[in-house]
Amino acid sequence: MTSTQERGSLRSLEPPRRLLVGTLTGLAARLWLASLRLTLIVDPALGAVADRPWVYAFWHGQQLALLRWARRRRTLAMVSLSRDGALQACALPRLGMDIVRGSTSRGGAAGVRAMVRRMRDAGADAAFAVDGPRGPLGTVAPGALAVARATGGVVVPLASASAAGWVLERAWDRYELPRPFTRVAVALGAPLDPSTLGEGAGESRSAARGALDPLGIGPAIDASRQRALAALPARASRAGGDRDALASSPRRVV
Repeated sequence: MTSTQERGSLRSLEPPRRLLVGTLTGLAARLWLASLRLTLIVDPALGAVADRPWVYAFWHGQQLALLRWARRRRTLAMVSLSRDGALQACALPRLGMDIVRGSTSRGGAAGVRAMVRRMRDAGADAAFAVDGPRGPLGTVAPGALAVARATGGVVVPLASASAAGWVLERAWDRYELPRPFTRVAVALGAPLDPSTLGEGAGESRSAARGALDPLGIGPAIDASRQRALAALPARASRAGGDRDALASSPRRVV
């Protein structure tokens, strides 16, 4: 069965079966994550904003290794209203995440409002794959900045790397799967404060690319990725590639 056929099969599941598949996927991922050895790198500047909400910003494809880190407090993730989103909504709570159903693209304002409301009510942080929900890969969408601004929070650039693993090259996000029992590094960069920006900056998708990312979220995530790579052993396994190769082309083909 091809990957496209597999995705189509999952989308056709009836809701009870979707609930079961999502739950089992979450439990399997939890066991996988428990086998990984973690190195955590935290920028010291984060200590000065510990009392403010944090909005974690990362690229699609690195989610699994990022979940190895137990976050500092309750953290919300936005999951789409699609059938695939229903699977994620069942899986992610098994990995310690709270779920908000919605979107930052289609009906984006409503999704942002729902996230802001839940963050305020729960005193929670939030996490965004900022090049989502459908890419293009490595292009920052405005959702994370909008939520950080509305909650008085800061954007925290987040990235991971693994010493050995696989990459799903046919997936649009080139999803990274660290090998069980390998070492992974998770790096939290210096906080990016939306209060330093003018009102409305970066919140329109029609803006030029530079204006769309006025905080420099993309470069900050890339810098965190480099810090994560640097924290790995100098000699990685053949399947994972050596550290210098990963730094210049971080996604291996399988």
